Amino acid sequence: MFGRKRAIRELREIQQETVEWLQAHPELPFAQALAPTSATAPASPVSTPAAEVDGFLPPDLRVPSREEIAGMMMRYDKPLIIDGEVRSCLQCGAYRDWILLSVRDEVWLRCRAGHETLEPRLDAAWYNRNSGPMDRMHPTLEDGLKHLGY
Repeated sequence: MFGRKRAIRELREIQQETVEWLQAHPELPFAQALAPTSATAPASPVSTPAAEVDGFLPPDLRVPSREEIAGMMMRYDKPLIIDGEVRSCLQCGAYRDWILLSVRDEVWLRCRAGHETLEPRLDAAWYNRNSGPMDRMHPTLEDGLKHLGY
């Protein structure tokens, strides 16, 4: 029981650090999409809507909702085929070994060279159909990329 409380507390701290880091780096192409809105980022953990609702579990034991997670990422090693054509990086021409970032209802592509671009033909539903379960939460984008081998 105590490990779960600590994990949730650490997750909230990581989420807060991520928000602060994104606010400090607005030049990233997907920073505006990752930046939380006032409805999804409460000012303090005490004022969360979950804390105001009388529920079975105390607030410290509740699992964070999907809205509290900034985004998800996965490796996509094979060529990415969209509408019958192989998708390649516009800057370097790479056509495989992608990192796919799902942020809100958008999917961003990142090649091995670090070029990032929005792919308007893909959405969160496509991402969810092609990704496996989340196995780990990362405090920053760099940590996630490092975990995936980039």
